[in-house]
Amino acid sequence: MLRALTGALRLPRPWRPLQTRSCASDGAAGDPEIQVRVLAGPDQGITEILMNRPSARNALGNVLVSELLEALARLREDQQVRVLLFRSGVKGVFCAGADLKEREQMSEAEVGIFVQRLRGLMNEIASSAVMGLIETTRGLLPGAGGTQRLPRCLGVALAKELIFTGRRLSGAQAQALGLVNHTVPQNEEGNAAYHRARALAQEILPQAPIAVRLGKVAIDRGMDVDIASGMAIEGICYAQNIPTQDRLEGMAAFREKRPPRFVGK
Repeated sequence: MLRALTGALRLPRPWRPLQTRSCASDGAAGDPEIQVRVLAGPDQGITEILMNRPSARNALGNVLVSELLEALARLREDQQVRVLLFRSGVKGVFCAGADLKEREQMSEAEVGIFVQRLRGLMNEIASSAVMGLIETTRGLLPGAGGTQRLPRCLGVALAKELIFTGRRLSGAQAQALGLVNHTVPQNEEGNAAYHRARALAQEILPQAPIAVRLGKVAIDRGMDVDIASGMAIEGICYAQNIPTQDRLEGMAAFREKRPPRFVGK
């Protein structure tokens, strides 16, 4: 289940725009909507993806989605990346959801392809300060996986209530329901959530990267099956971690009463 990591992509430290394709998004020509930065020093191993489409409040249009999927595909093969942070370059906004203005210009076939790409994208990220599945207020229904993920997270009855009403939730309400892990008071710069996320990334960073990655696989895939199958998935992941250098290092560090030095092998 653990992908073989072939080659390591070396990304420059400044914000780095990806190559953009000719798509229908309404940003300025040549203006990158996704940028990637590798952190250095004590934060080495943390990589940030910046969403920067201020004209549309980071709405998910063709260009942004294309660039984001490309960035994720490239970073997935980089074993130097231990923690990935998503942040917004637009103050006061994380992501406004799908770009409905752009969608109006698509054919029925193009809409189907675009929604399918969004489903793939939402398998990678799901985060916001004020959130809601408001599609029914626009004559739509959630098409990027919301009708399947929300009931798995909150239960069928509450998921139906939120989808049927199109209700928006504050950060505090979302945390109370278990949709987000943390809420923080906003600061003057508008980046309080980023600083909390970076602090969490710093907690994850020193842990054994292969064990963390396999733990994520076990949780994500185990949630889609019954408990017996989930236990089997965990067993497969556990077995893959046994021969790693990091497991041996962790045991040695425990015996020697010192911090472990994990290398991701």
